Amino acid sequence: ESSPHLPAPKDVMIHSYNFRSLLRWSPVEVDRGLVLYTVHFKTGAFNQWDEMNCTRITQTECRFPWSLKQRRWTVVLRVRAELGQMTSDWVETDPFVAERNTTIGPPKVNSVIVSSDSLLIRVTPPFGSETGESLQYHVSYWENASTTKKETNTKNTLFKIGNLKESTLYCFRIQVELMTYLDLQLLGLQSIPECHRTKIS
Repeated sequence: ESSPHLPAPKDVMIHSYNFRSLLRWSPVEVDRGLVLYTVHFKTGAFNQWDEMNCTRITQTECRFPWSLKQRRWTVVLRVRAELGQMTSDWVETDPFVAERNTTIGPPKVNSVIVSSDSLLIRVTPPFGSETGESLQYHVSYWENASTTKKETNTKNTLFKIGNLKESTLYCFRIQVELMTYLDLQLLGLQSIPECHRTKIS
């Protein structure tokens, strides 16, 4: 079925951020003609290759279809190059489980209300959690002039950093931890530090 004349796609990788996943690969270079690509998938439960919504496409990436949105499924993808009657070998990915292999981004800081001794912070989670999952926010904060960091954890999207000195610049950063019913834990990326000066009482 495959012809030796057409090289297979290289750098075949699944990229997944906040459970939005896609397959990417490097373009196959040929002297003439337009190389097309076809992507198939199979799940761990069902050992049969199926078409994705990426058959004979020109671009070198393919988004996961809605049918593969289950975060706990094990998925394997494969891609090949096609040119006229010629096809390359298939290139398979490693097994992918979104719940373990996605990259979790930082939460969005919506508002910070400053008082003389506290910061009241409201955040939006980077994605919606599903049944059996919960999100925990790890907050580290420090006086801007100091290297000593303090930590606090919360499951709320509105929380307070208290016992602060007045008229002092404090910085904080937050990362999300996804906890699942299987006690799987996935720690997200830290947010960029954000700094606010407390008020004078």
